[in-house]
Amino acid sequence: MDIIIVLQCLSQCLDKTTLRQLSCMVPALLAMSGRVTMLGISRWTEPGGSYRTIQRFYNSTIAWAKVNWF
Repeated sequence: MDIIIVLQCLSQCLDKTTLRQLSCMVPALLAMSGRVTMLGISRWTEPGGSYRTIQRFYNSTIAWAKVNWF
């Protein structure tokens, strides 16, 4: 997937765990239609994208200004 390659450039500003969670969630978010909920995201992800993983991602602090700059 091309989006995973794009996400790899964010490894300079995100830690490995957050990057792994994000790379698991992005394909699911792009495939979903309708309401996007944490339960829906966890259902559309491949193995490794449990509901608890989605909760941990949304609970983490991300410097979005730095991510947008990269």
